[in-house]
Amino acid sequence: MNIILLGYGKMGKIIERIALERGHVVTARIDVDNSDAFDTAEGDVAIEFSHPDAAFNNIRRCLSRQLPVVCGTTGWLARKPEIETLCRQQNSTFFYASNYSLGVNVFFKVNEFLAKLMNNFPQYDIRMDEVHHTEKRDAPSGTAITLAEGVMKHLTRKKSWVNDQTGKSEDLFIESFRIDQVPGTHVVKYESAIDDLEIKHIAHSREGFALGAVMVAEWLKDKKGVLGMDDFLKF
Repeated sequence: MNIILLGYGKMGKIIERIALERGHVVTARIDVDNSDAFDTAEGDVAIEFSHPDAAFNNIRRCLSRQLPVVCGTTGWLARKPEIETLCRQQNSTFFYASNYSLGVNVFFKVNEFLAKLMNNFPQYDIRMDEVHHTEKRDAPSGTAITLAEGVMKHLTRKKSWVNDQTGKSEDLFIESFRIDQVPGTHVVKYESAIDDLEIKHIAHSREGFALGAVMVAEWLKDKKGVLGMDDFLKF
């Protein structure tokens, strides 16, 4: 498989190494310094881990070329509906996940199941913590937002997530920490006067994210439409 990398930072380099180990060819490495090279790059699929300011345009260009694109960039999701509409109009292929780790996607399902149970116990308030490396630009993380959306789907007393404490009972507070060399930690906490309950996922490296993205790119062959991890993992 021939892969175009859109974004060649730390994640892009790990994705490249894993792709090569799995027998694939990286035909282009597109970053901020050589974005024009995308116009002549040839590949079977693009893997997009760039910057929130670049992601929308990167994906749009892929869709216009009928180039399947696997995206893991967060921080641009206000425009994701536009991309989904464009993908369908172009009969192209767009795969997005806030996190490509198998463990995190199991964690998403555990989080939703727990929220459904805790909806019956209003004495518990809920909050979330997320910790990432200092180079991560967006806060809260895309993974934290996905977790919050999973909670709000089932916990009717929470209406929206916030990244600063407002004191409103209907807000789900996500506290973001940026610490050097932390790949990613997410904690969902239910707290009451009697006891606390929490679930946690700790990533030890970026390897799981990169491997998942490459495996999705392999799976994406001959598929069309707007896809995500539920489709890939058959949850």
